[in-house]
Amino acid sequence: MIILGIDPGLATMGFGVVQRDDRGIFTALDYGVITTPKEENLPVRLAILERGVNAVLDRYRPEEIAFEELFFTKNITTGIAVAQARGVALLACAKRCPKLFEYTPMQIKQAITGYGKADKKQMQEVVTTLLRLQTVPRPDDAADALAAAMCHGFTNRFGSLFAVSNSTRTAGNNSAPTPFFHAARDARDIRSTKTRADMAADKAKAKAKADAEKERAAKIAALYEAAKKR
Repeated sequence: MIILGIDPGLATMGFGVVQRDDRGIFTALDYGVITTPKEENLPVRLAILERGVNAVLDRYRPEEIAFEELFFTKNITTGIAVAQARGVALLACAKRCPKLFEYTPMQIKQAITGYGKADKKQMQEVVTTLLRLQTVPRPDDAADALAAAMCHGFTNRFGSLFAVSNSTRTAGNNSAPTPFFHAARDARDIRSTKTRADMAADKAKAKAKADAEKERAAKIAALYEAAKKR
């Protein structure tokens, strides 16, 4: 199974692609970061992130995708920008893969090192060892993304427990069930949001406008004929 891990960020978004075999052994297929120039405006930076995520999806076609959840307690402004970047990544992935999952930093640390409060150095050393890499993955965002992917590989036997649609922040509120993701990938399932009453009203307006144009043309013609007789 090919798993894509994503560490959300606006300036730097980490990604890590791993493959897990039937024995539960992980192999790193690719890892890196998608960066955006800070001098660009937000819409452009978000577009760059979308293009980068789509490129990774095109190349590896992951079967399941794991996101690291966001937690901000101080800089809310930064948190909002990163949340927007995460939303773009989620949307890009939802269009291509219905199996999206999310894990808190503590859950990822617990799954990788067995200790939910492991520091960054410990995490990187374990990730390097588990993936049999020659060097520690750089930058840190890429290592975090690989950790998210492996965390999912270790815990995905629990099925939908960590699915995005089952998030503790969105459950019963604005969660999106799996059928939504399938529909989002198929343009034929997109339907107009207009009701029959709306469409009937639009048709009536168009007819009234056409009738008014005919009446106006008739009046102009009548005035023209009257002018010719004088």
